[in-house]
Amino acid sequence: MALCASYKTTAAQVPVASIGDISELTGTAEVIRDEPYGAVLDFDIQQMDDVRTSVGRVAITFLDDSIVKLTEHSKLVITKYVFDPDPTKGEMAMRFANGTARFISSKLGKIDKKNIRLSTPTADIAIRGTDFTCTVDELGRSLIILLPDANGISSGEILVTTATGTVTLNKPYQATTVEVWENNPSTPVILDLTLDIIDNMLIVSPPDESELSTETSTASVADSGAILDIDYLEFNELEVDYLAEDALEFTELDINFLDVNFFEDLLAIIEEIDQLDSDNLSTGTLVQGTEIGQDLETQIITLLQGDAIAFQRKVVQNAQLTVDASQGYTIILIQDGKYQQIVVNGGGNSTITITQGSG
Repeated sequence: MALCASYKTTAAQVPVASIGDISELTGTAEVIRDEPYGAVLDFDIQQMDDVRTSVGRVAITFLDDSIVKLTEHSKLVITKYVFDPDPTKGEMAMRFANGTARFISSKLGKIDKKNIRLSTPTADIAIRGTDFTCTVDELGRSLIILLPDANGISSGEILVTTATGTVTLNKPYQATTVEVWENNPSTPVILDLTLDIIDNMLIVSPPDESELSTETSTASVADSGAILDIDYLEFNELEVDYLAEDALEFTELDINFLDVNFFEDLLAIIEEIDQLDSDNLSTGTLVQGTEIGQDLETQIITLLQGDAIAFQRKVVQNAQLTVDASQGYTIILIQDGKYQQIVVNGGGNSTITITQGSG
């Protein structure tokens, strides 16, 4: 007797052995199923696929025309997908484990947005909008940014939930961060960003293998007994003046512009704005994002000059700005990929953006 396979589906549902395919690909990526498969254009995607990028980017287009785009060093698991002509019966569930993903939901309403569930190691995301990015770093911390639609207005609304609270994002480039599942998401703030900045800077790097190899090499030397070959008499620690001014001086030559973690910068900015802990009560001027005087962390010098407040940051590029201390501003400073955001008197309705770069 011949055996045949059968699939149990309702009359309306479409079999979903293939739920979409890879529609864009640059560099290298793989799909882990029963075994790893190298990603190629038009590669069929199935439920429970684990999609990973290394030095590459990939886009997946699903049966409902929703699109997910992954940047370098990203991992996405498609835990559930049911496509049904009736939008109320369709479902989609995904888990972002690492990296940055941009989710663009279908404009045709082929899956009810309330049936789309996304999760990270620290947050759950419910979609009532069409376009957003989610970045997860190596510690599981999450950064979620709602993007505008083609007309520059809000693409909808998304809810970011943890074990202790929920925040709503409903304005273009509004963002929140989550450190751990047990804490509330941060208070939403609006970031002065563009899609180009997000695409090129929100990239989570893999662990630095050079550090691991250095540790291994050191251990090998010690284990082999080579440490006994060192002549410690060649070193005279007393001749070294560790308090010499030159040893502590920080110059432009000490700056490594490749060592920039944009994700960390955004986390710090949002946390500072959320805490509101940098005010100057004597003048009534409230400044968040940097300290009054010389801030060694941001490398911004902030001076109160009567009715004005002046900001200066000079590393390779030199930026100077003076504003009325009684008014509200949001000041965005981007120098050679380093992002700084300063809020004066709550921000008000004025935004000043200064972008400088070496090209």
